[in-house]
Amino acid sequence: MNSLQTVAITEQNIAQVIEQSMQQPVVINFWAASVPESIEVNQLLEKIVAGYPGLVTLATLDCEEQMMVAQQFGVRSLPTIAVFKQGQPADGIAGPQTEESLRELLSRHLPNENELAFNEANALAEQGDFQQAITIYRRILPALPQDSLVALALINALLETQQIDEAETLLATIPMQDQQTEYRALHSKLELLKQAGNSPEIQQLEAKLSQSPDDEAIRYELAVQYHQVNRNEDALELLMGSLRKDLNAQDGQVKKVFMDIVTALGQGNPIANQYRRQLYTLLY
Repeated sequence: MNSLQTVAITEQNIAQVIEQSMQQPVVINFWAASVPESIEVNQLLEKIVAGYPGLVTLATLDCEEQMMVAQQFGVRSLPTIAVFKQGQPADGIAGPQTEESLRELLSRHLPNENELAFNEANALAEQGDFQQAITIYRRILPALPQDSLVALALINALLETQQIDEAETLLATIPMQDQQTEYRALHSKLELLKQAGNSPEIQQLEAKLSQSPDDEAIRYELAVQYHQVNRNEDALELLMGSLRKDLNAQDGQVKKVFMDIVTALGQGNPIANQYRRQLYTLLY
């Protein structure tokens, strides 16, 4: 039944159809050939449900051919539309309907545009396409600022692609009430990645730069090392420090590496956007 999109209800399958509502909403249109309005409603429902593949089941009950089944539902007029969820009637309307009124009914029980996009991003992440998933998560997160599910899914995808800086910044915004099992797992994952990004070579360069803060060669080398372990915010901050002193530092190599990192992070990355604006301020 999970793949079922539209089904004609009979006395033999009625229990199975209602059981399907335990997994997803089931919309039942009670109709009859002698009531043209009910046929029109069914056509409108088919059009609407087609936009939610795999998320809702459309069932039809011919009240003339299945009179006994219709009586079980207590249908008194046609057309009648009922929505079942969790095995129980959840909503319904009777009489002739417009596409707008039907969409309003279904909107109370079906995912909205952002929820559909969230499902799409989750599917991409499951397939290992984390970068495309990140693009979608970033797009819908501002519309769902209180939904930690979206933020946590984005954090996981960022960690999978080792975009540690953005993941850490976002993890800090998760409210206390949502810091449960998934949050703790992501926090541990972040810490492990950060430890992996703090190699002895990096520690030595950090010590050298601390002793010689004006040594641009050490600063550049450390920035490159940071970038190689995806500590891109740290890398960009070092490179920006050099560019503030000299836009052509290291014969232009500093600016090139800076732009390579920003470009690699992508247009939607907030860290990339932050440092891109800083560079434009220096240039213009």
